[in-house]
Order: sequence, then structure tokens, then C-alpha cells
Amino acid sequence: MAYALAGRAGYERVRRSDEEGIAPGAQTIAELFGGEPALILLDELSIYLRKIKNRPGARDQLTAFLTSLFKAVESSPRAALVYTLAVGKDGKGTDAYSDENQFVADKMAEADSVSARKATILNPTEDDETVQVLRRRLFERIDDAAAAEVIEAYRVVWQGQRDALPPAASKAETADEFRASYPFHPDVLETFTSKTATLANFQRVRGMLRILGRTIARLWELKPADATAIHLHHVDPGYGPVMQEIVTRLGQSLYVSAIRSDIAGDGGKKALAQEIDEESHRGLPPYATYVARTVFMHTLAFNDQLQGVSADHLRFSILGPQTDIAFIEAARKKFLARSAYLDDRPSAPMRFRAQANLTQLIRKEEAHVDPNELRAELRDRIRDIFSGQTFEAVPFPAGPWDVPDEVGNGRPLLVVLSADACSVGASVEAVPDLIARIYERKGAEGGSLRILRNNLVFVVAEDSRIEEMRHKMARRLALRELKAPERLKELDEHQQAKVRELEARSESEVAIAIQQAYRHLFYPDTRSRVGGSELTLAHSALDIHSASEKPGLGQPQVVRALRDFRKLRTPEDEPDAPAYVRDRTPLKRGQITTQSLREEFRRDPSLPILIGDEVFIKGIRKGVEQGEYVYKRGDLVYGPGDPFTTIAIDEQAVVFTMGFARDHGIWPRPAPKSEPVVVPAGRTRAAGHGCDRRDGRCGLAIRGNRRPDTHEQRLRRRPARHHGHERRDRRGRPRGADPLLRRRPPEGGARPPLGTGARQEGRQDRCHRHPHVRRERRLQAPGRRRRRPRRG
Repeated sequence: MAYALAGRAGYERVRRSDEEGIAPGAQTIAELFGGEPALILLDELSIYLRKIKNRPGARDQLTAFLTSLFKAVESSPRAALVYTLAVGKDGKGTDAYSDENQFVADKMAEADSVSARKATILNPTEDDETVQVLRRRLFERIDDAAAAEVIEAYRVVWQGQRDALPPAASKAETADEFRASYPFHPDVLETFTSKTATLANFQRVRGMLRILGRTIARLWELKPADATAIHLHHVDPGYGPVMQEIVTRLGQSLYVSAIRSDIAGDGGKKALAQEIDEESHRGLPPYATYVARTVFMHTLAFNDQLQGVSADHLRFSILGPQTDIAFIEAARKKFLARSAYLDDRPSAPMRFRAQANLTQLIRKEEAHVDPNELRAELRDRIRDIFSGQTFEAVPFPAGPWDVPDEVGNGRPLLVVLSADACSVGASVEAVPDLIARIYERKGAEGGSLRILRNNLVFVVAEDSRIEEMRHKMARRLALRELKAPERLKELDEHQQAKVRELEARSESEVAIAIQQAYRHLFYPDTRSRVGGSELTLAHSALDIHSASEKPGLGQPQVVRALRDFRKLRTPEDEPDAPAYVRDRTPLKRGQITTQSLREEFRRDPSLPILIGDEVFIKGIRKGVEQGEYVYKRGDLVYGPGDPFTTIAIDEQAVVFTMGFARDHGIWPRPAPKSEPVVVPAGRTRAAGHGCDRRDGRCGLAIRGNRRPDTHEQRLRRRPARHHGHERRDRRGRPRGADPLLRRRPPEGGARPPLGTGARQEGRQDRCHRHPHVRRERRLQAPGRRRRRPRRG
């Protein structure tokens, strides 16, 4: 600007400010005018502002510069400033540069507030003037008298269908606007000025003149019977000149695929709207085409919030004296259901997207999924989700005969019922019949009573979520089909990536849908029965978040729920109180085998379900340590205070209550007792070495059955008479003089126990006085040579 006002010398005045990015002062700018007339035009400031948005501090200097410029112009009578802003009546920016325009408008207002000369706001074309410009430029003559009759016909139609139209349609103001803009329908000007005008390349009046001029030429050529006014649906984006205007001047080439696919075909290939009209509207106005064109024109807007049209506004835009609202609505539904480019998000209005609607492509594939394949794939996925290491899954039983009543591998049974055979509502008031029969009965005909009832847990699907589960599986199969190489190459690159992403995500979506459907548990319990039923079954419904926390793993959610209810015990859990187990089982009678006690946890619904045997063994050990139980297996007795021992679960291992064990002499352990020596009748016990005398024969009591004598006792022993002669050793010395007996005990301790270091312990030999009688061999001290006994 400085260069334009004063040439190179002018720029040199502001060079420093320009290089440092600092706004020059008002006096410097005023000197640039040089007292000559000057007109400064600032047009499209928003564009320049966007270009410098990445320069640090550039925006901050804008206010200072505008303030200095305003003051310089104010001090120069021969200078004037004109600037343009693309803002609406409310002062808000709405076009592609809305943020920049709003910023500039705010700064202009701030600069103007400190200026003595106030700005004069000029709007070159008001809204009412735009209508008059269009009417004057596009038509030579308009018959206002005939127009009044047409407008009245529209008013009658709008009033008669006011329930299906937006509230503004039946207001008098709408008819007045139509009267001022005729032959243009009120929605035509509203759409162009509030939506199309926000596009960066759309020049409001000139752009409207170009598009509407080509539209009127096409209508004049075709002369459709229903054209009582010019509607948005008369703007044909498939018509060459109009399409050229939209694609080239407005820069909307990204919608070419949508136009050719859904609105107007090319090269003899019909678009979707044309196919629907041929199927359903022969001899009638092309309602589907009208729907598609109207939606497209409402799509041409810069902001997402402005794009699209609601159903009632669409009906208002198309409805006229020669069109039927019922056909309009039917065409809208068909087009919405089959379009490949409409935005299919649930909350989105009807609008086109630049990319093909993958959801619609998937829906088409879903319609071709084989029902048998869908059922088989869904059953396989359910089976995989509820298999695991905690429970033994029993998928889709038809009756009691499919659910075994045996211990098997020791794991509890998780019965997964088919959604076709059994399902429940959101609230459960009674146990389903199939669950009741399986819980009570077993066998081929269900004629026998089930024994291991505390070994079953049921999972059931919810009615309202079964269809969603099936839909997710059908979607996965459709995506898997689209992912096939021969199908994938038909899509654009970004669509191929999206298909791969959706297909990978669909696996977890199916798992989540299954787990959210199978969120109802029935488990054995005597405290909270379903609906006061006689069956010892309780019910719980998992919350949605908990059910889908780990997609693909169905058993953990069941385990978590049962543990919360204190119904399930895993190996890391603490066992129940030993006294409680004693009082709830046959152990209260005094004794029970460990195997039978373990079976009680599979029978009695009042007891917890045990995962593995670790908690059961910990419970027995806890009972022993607390003095409630005594464990015995064979000669092994395990009671309070005893060291750690292995606990077996079989029929040979028995658990006793402490009272029973004391009453029957099992605990405490009895002291060891020696067996008494049995002397045959007519014999007398001889002293000394225990020889019995009867009829000249000698017998010896077994020494091993009594406690051996101490060293002192053996020294004090007196020589004994034996059969009338003195007992002597093999050397002829008295027995009491045996050097072995007189030996003193070793230093620092007692004599080693009898038999320590001796040879051939426990052998017997014959009595040296009575060779016909065998006696116990005396034990020889270590290192002492043993001689053969003499005979005779």
C-alpha cells in the first residue's frame, strides 16, 4: 500500500515496520498521502489474513494497523477508505472464510470505535433487491395476475398438508415471500443465499444468475407439466451446462461420483433415482429424481451444519399443485434406503457425501448372506467365546440328555442355551422351562433326578438383543465378502482401507454383541430364588459395560459375577469357615471321606461352586489348624500343631470332627504300648535272660516287645539260678560279671541304644545250656569280635 501511494520512497518510510512486523504509526501513513486525493480499497481481507496465519504476531498487529490507518484517513480530508466484509445482517461470517471475516469484522469495529469519522455500512444488494435483480435479468415479463392464482393454489396445498410440512409453510409470511419472488419457489432463494453462498467460489448474484439461467433454459426446452413454479428439483446437476457450473466454477468436482451414481446417469447407464422412477413412477412426475436433486442442492454448503435437509423441509420444497405428497414420501424412503452416497449416520440429515456410502454397500451384501451360513457362523462364535479353562462349556443343549451329571474333568458346567431354543426378557419373573428341566433331570428321557445340581451355571440371551447379535454377524460376513481381492479392487483406495478397518473391527463388534446378548445368568442358590420358585436357582443380569469389557472372553464375566455373589471360589480365594462347612454337610455326624465331602460341594446349592480342588484342600487344612477337624489316612493322623502334610481326596482319606476324634481315641494320639509277654500255662519265668523252664525245656521271651534296660539296670542285675546251676557265660564266668555289662557309658552321654552298630540285629541263636531251645542273640558291641557259641 505504501508503494502504491508514494512509490519506492514511500516503501522506504515503512520498510523497518514491514521487516519487524510492527504496524506503522498514523502520522507515517498520513505522510504517504502527500496531500493528494487517495482512495484505499481493502477487499477480501480474510484471504490475506489466512495466508499469514502462521506468522507469529501477525494477527495481533492487525488492530494496531487498522487503528493507525483509520486515524490517518481521518486526518486527511482528501483520503477515503473502503473495505469489504462477507458477513450477514447479524454481523456473523458464514462463508468459507467465516473465522477470518469474523476476526476482521471485530477488529474493524474496535478500530472504528476510536475514530472520530464513523464508517458508513453499505450493502450493495439487499435480499429483496436480489429477488428483483433475478426477476428482471431472467424474464422479459411476468404475469402477476396469473401468478396470484398459482400462489393461492400453493397456499391451499400447504395448508392442507401442514402436519407433514415445517411450521413456516402454513404461515402468511411464506405466501408473501412467494408472491415477491415468483416464479421462484421460496426454498430456491433461501437455499442459494444461506447455503450455496457460503462456498468460497460462489459469487452471490452472479452465481445465481448463471445457475438459474441455465435451469430456466432447460425448463423452457422440456416444459414439464408439473412446473407451476421453479423449484430446487428443477436444477438438474446432470444437465451439462449446470453440471459444468457446479463442478468447475463452484469447485465441487468431488460430487461427480454421487451425481452419476444416485442422481443422473451417464452414457446410457441410469442412476439410482432414475431406476426408482422407472420402477414406481411411470406416467408420473419423477419423484425420486426430484428428491435426489433437492437433497443435492441442500448439500452444497461450506459448513457441515448447513448441509442437508430434513424430511419435512424436503416435502415442502417439492410439493406443489401438480405433485402428490404421498408419492414424495414414498420416493424419499426408497431413495434413502438404496442410495450409495447419502450420509447414513442416524442423526445426520439427508445429504450427499463425496465418498460412496460403504454402509449401503455392506447392507446390500448383508441382504445376500445365506441364512444357514449366518446361523452356523454365529453358533461357532458363541461356542468359542464361552469356552475356557474355568468352566466346561456345554453349548446349545436340546434337553437334559445333553448335559452330563458326572464329575468328568472336575470343572463345573457352563450351559450355553441357544437363542432359538430359550431366551428371556429384560426382567425375569420365572425360570424358563428348558432350564428347569435340565436343572432337575438327567438321562435320555429326563426320567432320573440330577444329583450334581451345584455343578451347573446357565447363560441365556436377551430377547431384545438377539437381532443385533445376528445383524453384527451378517455385517461381518458381508465385510469379509467385500474384503475378497476380486471385490476389493472395485473400490477406491481409501474405501479399500476402510473396508479392511471395518472388517478387522467387526470381529470384536460381533463378540461384544454376543456377550451383551448373553448377559443373563441362572445359578444354584437357596437364598434368592427366582420369583419364589421351588427351584433352587437364582438369576442375575450383567450390566452392559461389564458384559462387553473383554470382547471374545465370555467366561471371565461369568466368573466375576459369581464371585461378586460369593457363589464361586477360585484357587486364589479363601475357603469358607470350617464350622460352616461342617454344619452344612454330613460331616456334622462326625466323619466323612474327603471324596464324599468334595462331592457335597457339587450337590448342595447352598455351598459355593469350587474351581479345582485347591480351595477344598485349603479348607480342610484350615479346619485342622483351627482345631475343628482331624485328618486321617491309613496310619497317618494329621491334627492341630502337626507339621505340613499332603491331603488326598479319595475314599481312604477321612475327615473327623474334633469331638468325634476325641471320643473315639483318634486325637490326641495314644502313647505307644509294649505287648505283654505271654507265658504258656505250666511255665515259670526264669530270671536273667528270660528263659522259661518247663519239663527240662527252655524258652525266651522276645526282647523287642519291651523297652530295653538302661546301662545302670544291667549293672545292678544279680546272677540268677537256672535249672539248679549258676548262669555263666561262654568263658565260665558268672553272667553278672560280663565285661560288656560292666563297661561304663561313653563320655558326655548315655549308652547307645541297644542294637547300635551291632551285626545282624534281631537274629536268634540257641541257648548254650539248652541247645534244643533257640533264644535271642545278644548284641555285640561295635569292634568286638563275636565267637561261635559252644554247644552242649
